[in-house]
Amino acid sequence: MFKPVAVIPCYNHPQTIGLMVDSVRARGLHVIVVDDGCEPGCARVLDELAARQGTGMTLVRLPVNQGKGGAMMAGLRQALALGFSHALQIDADGQHDVADIDQFLAAAARNPDAVICGVPVYDASVPKGRLYGRYLTHVWVWINTLSLDIRDSMCGYRVYPLQPAVHLIDQVKLGRRMDFDPELLVRLHWRGVPVVSLPTRVSYPLDGVSHFKMLQDNVLISGMHARLFLGMLLRVPMLLWRKVA
Repeated sequence: MFKPVAVIPCYNHPQTIGLMVDSVRARGLHVIVVDDGCEPGCARVLDELAARQGTGMTLVRLPVNQGKGGAMMAGLRQALALGFSHALQIDADGQHDVADIDQFLAAAARNPDAVICGVPVYDASVPKGRLYGRYLTHVWVWINTLSLDIRDSMCGYRVYPLQPAVHLIDQVKLGRRMDFDPELLVRLHWRGVPVVSLPTRVSYPLDGVSHFKMLQDNVLISGMHARLFLGMLLRVPMLLWRKVA
């Protein structure tokens, strides 16, 4: 049975998290918010939000900051434990267009075994350095999957089928920061999980707060690509056979 939930990782976005939760709840979805070691002010906002939303929201609290990947792993595990079949991942900072939630869920309902992955359509607010860096990651992802199936591996707006996603994160040590999104997608693709891409409007965070650390996260992402490349070499026969079959 198709039973979706929204998972929102939050690390110090007190100005926008309420808007995001309200917008998702307006579409009838239960929301799991992961407090990723937020500062006391944001933690209070999350407590107030949970009290106001009542049974429509589950608050998962991590005592120390785990990074976006760590927060998403906790949220996905909680979603599966609560009996949901699919999880809509959406950011807390307001950069994702909540108006597209319906089409993401409709695509997931039509393709229940697939990951539904957003392909960003940016406005002028996106920093050019971030934009160009994404293209390098795209090329590495295409190399590491020997395919063009994944059009964008960095967008954090997506729907996961929970069983294969949680099974993977329980078996494999994944990156816990900004390297999580592309690594999880590549490894799911290796396991035969289809990827369906949907264009979606993405703007720079509404509150102007970005937790992307240019040096640290680029180093982590580079290391992730290197690990995946070695993994791809081990899987070349399987990946090539899949193309033929």
